[in-house]
Amino acid sequence: MAHPELFLKKNEDKRLRKGHLWVFSNEVDTARSPLNQFTPGDMVKVVASDGQVMGSAYINPATLVCARVLSRKPTAKLGAKMFSTRIARALALRERFYNKPYYRLIFGESDGLPGLVIDRFADVLSVQITTAGIERQKEPLLEVLVELLQPSAILLKNDNPQRELEGLSTESVCAYGALPEQLIIEENNAQFKIDIVAGQKTGWFYDHRSSRAELAKLTKGKTVLDLFSYAGAWGIPAAMNAAQQVTCVDSSAGAIALAEQNAHLNHVSDSMQFVHSDVFEFLKKARLEKQRFDIVILDPPALIKRKKDFKSGYEAYRRLNHLALQVLEKDGILVSASCSYHLSKANLHEILRSSARHIDRSLSIVAMGGQAPDHPIHPAISETEYLKTYFCAVSESL
Repeated sequence: MAHPELFLKKNEDKRLRKGHLWVFSNEVDTARSPLNQFTPGDMVKVVASDGQVMGSAYINPATLVCARVLSRKPTAKLGAKMFSTRIARALALRERFYNKPYYRLIFGESDGLPGLVIDRFADVLSVQITTAGIERQKEPLLEVLVELLQPSAILLKNDNPQRELEGLSTESVCAYGALPEQLIIEENNAQFKIDIVAGQKTGWFYDHRSSRAELAKLTKGKTVLDLFSYAGAWGIPAAMNAAQQVTCVDSSAGAIALAEQNAHLNHVSDSMQFVHSDVFEFLKKARLEKQRFDIVILDPPALIKRKKDFKSGYEAYRRLNHLALQVLEKDGILVSASCSYHLSKANLHEILRSSARHIDRSLSIVAMGGQAPDHPIHPAISETEYLKTYFCAVSESL
């Protein structure tokens, strides 16, 4: 059965022709295809103003991104067959990079499944469905995951604000099996106890894995400050690689508690300390007390979630980097990261340059990091490339 047609206005097909997968509601020719005729999750055939078929998509007429293309074929359907093919392909790619089942299995558009993120924690899956299109096909999705991976549990991690925009429930549900009382994962030769129900996002942040491994090579005999430490993913490998002292700081009591448990789990408690504090306040106090660290890791949550928040978010990143530089020892290393898509590499580069100049420090960028291989970047969708990390050598002014 042919999909109903969704017509685009004149010249609004350019992004799709370049490979992007999104259709915005203001790009739709509503005279030819009124949006109110569609139900959230319906499949549609996207058609350019000249009649050329652009592909098959699912639609939600109530959202800004009202359609997401799944295939360039006009009759493609979202269901068990597509899930099976695309998840198997993503699985094969991950297994080429990782020899243990701890990774992001599906990263939305980059794996051909817009609106779906799946993190794999051995035999437990944390699934984020953020669109009505995927939600309508939830049952075949779960069936495919069970058949392909034989998990012991699947959590639908629904506490995502994007679901509210799509008109979906935000209550997380264990949709298959039973969650273990304690879930321990592995990353960079360390073990981490995680809380996928109450934890942020899917329960873990695999995206920085490669940069965290690089940082651990630099920590032998050094004092390390891990800001926004969450459950210790940066700090614990640093301690395991013979850091003299690692200080983890986070404003979440739950995160600090997890980090302490993970330090004990990896037998590095003696070389670590944990501070429950607002990071800005901690840095101000450390500066006044003239505390200094050989390495400072600055990995904040997204401080610019929407384009309109750019000005205030940019200032927050600037202040953080400025303060972090002031607690570095001479010839120290600053690892400065941002997961805000709206803060570009150039923006962060400029923040580092200006902050170093303001306090009369010499700063050079010695390495750059980004998303790990389980967070592939779609070359036509800039939104899939969000993570940037600069490793900076900082010394007295030349």
